[in-house]
Amino acid sequence: MKRLAILGSTGSIGTQALDVVAANPSLFEVEVLSAHSNATLLIEQAKRFKPNAVVVTDESKYKEVKDALMMLPIKVFGGAKALSEVVQWDSIDTVLGAVLGYAGLHSILAAIDAGKRIALANKETLVVAGELVMQRAAAKRVPIIPVDSEHSAIFQCLVGEDLNKVEKVILTASGGPFLGRKPNYLVNVKASHALQHPNWVMGAKITIDSATLMNKGLEIIEAKWLFGLKDDQIDVIIHPQSVIHSMVQFTDGSLKAQMGLPDMKLPIQYAIAYPERIYNDYKRLDFKDFSKLSFEAPDSKTFRNLQLAIDAMKKGGNAPCVLNAANEVVVHAFLQNKVGFLEMSEMIEKTMESVAFIAHPTIEDYVETDREARTQVTEFLKKSQLSIY
Repeated sequence: MKRLAILGSTGSIGTQALDVVAANPSLFEVEVLSAHSNATLLIEQAKRFKPNAVVVTDESKYKEVKDALMMLPIKVFGGAKALSEVVQWDSIDTVLGAVLGYAGLHSILAAIDAGKRIALANKETLVVAGELVMQRAAAKRVPIIPVDSEHSAIFQCLVGEDLNKVEKVILTASGGPFLGRKPNYLVNVKASHALQHPNWVMGAKITIDSATLMNKGLEIIEAKWLFGLKDDQIDVIIHPQSVIHSMVQFTDGSLKAQMGLPDMKLPIQYAIAYPERIYNDYKRLDFKDFSKLSFEAPDSKTFRNLQLAIDAMKKGGNAPCVLNAANEVVVHAFLQNKVGFLEMSEMIEKTMESVAFIAHPTIEDYVETDREARTQVTEFLKKSQLSIY
């Protein structure tokens, strides 16, 4: 029985993780659930799965959750600090980090410091502070099992290959809903168009990131730290069918690919059950259903976020932190139709140019960089009369 803390349980990854738990009650037990502000769903989940504790990080929702669970033997906590404390409990075996964005960093660091195994869905944790996170994980001998389908695929391809050198990894991307579109089309798209992903069911923020190719840019940075790669060892290829989830090329030229139908429950299940592969009844891949698997180079001139992420990775230091913070703000604005699709890249680039570079940031530097980048990009939005407020 693996005892889980599911951070971000009301989001897309969190709810699918609970589906996996519900399908395997003899293998998994929920010890902690957390959410930011979706008190209604958090309460429903707590009543169903009976965790030891729940944490709502939006403290204005604390009383609502506390009152609703008053008659149950479930501890209720409020605030981000409480989450970082709860993940260190001895009763937890594995922490599934699915908190959206930068907000997931501190709780993951706390879990690592407590020696918990990490199933990581929050890519921003490694984008913002990958070097720091991986150094702490190595010092504590904490395994980090990726949940992202692409990084899970790479991880699975590397199992059993400890003695063999990797030449490069190839991250696949669906291309999102605007594959092949040019700027004259993209200038007019709205959030409702960008949310129509052709293959994957994901939360709003990651779906927009997929449409802009920022998601793939963030994944490049994440892969660098997860797998100890150099900048030139990571490639991206557009694969519209989303059947090959990523590939590893070894120094003898051999390629290994992990394949399957696009379903996030599979990498979630793999991460929390690792090293076991457990049975499920998910639909199987049948090659007869695919007459062609196609591949093409990404259009990083049109979808500039991909190149901005690569530039941030190569620059290093706090540059990826700036990139991530600016992106979170502009995506929020775009979802409210307060900034244009192509203008998001312009705002991110301006922010990256304006925030002071720190080559070797501390955790305090990351906190300040995140704050400064958010302030700066918000000012750019306001000056463009596209305020998010």
